[in-house]
Amino acid sequence: MIVRHLTWLLAGGIVCSCLVPIAAQAVTGEEATHASDHEEDVLELPEVHVHGLSLNKDQQLGPVAKSTPWPRIPPSLDGKELDDWMKVRLLVSREAKVTVVVLEPCNHRELTVAGIAALGKWTFDPQMKGDDPVDGELTVRIHFRTR
Repeated sequence: MIVRHLTWLLAGGIVCSCLVPIAAQAVTGEEATHASDHEEDVLELPEVHVHGLSLNKDQQLGPVAKSTPWPRIPPSLDGKELDDWMKVRLLVSREAKVTVVVLEPCNHRELTVAGIAALGKWTFDPQMKGDDPVDGELTVRIHFRTR
């Protein structure tokens, strides 16, 4: 219930407030808006795909990958059912040199070695702050899964 507030000015300059209960129900969906809300023109922009480039280099959050070759399953584990993963941090210097730091290795040592070897081949453009390259980092999780 919503309470409506009515103010009455009485003779002699006395102001009196009366509270009158009024039944109300919440309205949902399209009925909840005014027709005038739908009269605005809608500007439709074409879909834009940007792969590896920051739209605003002043707000770039990390290095931009140029090449990311994925690790291969080592021959010693070929044909076996796998569901393993590793987590690494890639430190990319302002000169675009990559350092791989293993945060969580795979359960299979061979997969960790394969992952490190592949990640060492990744190349990046350094993170930018305005027009200046800066040191940056990103965290990568690689999931090895076979059936």
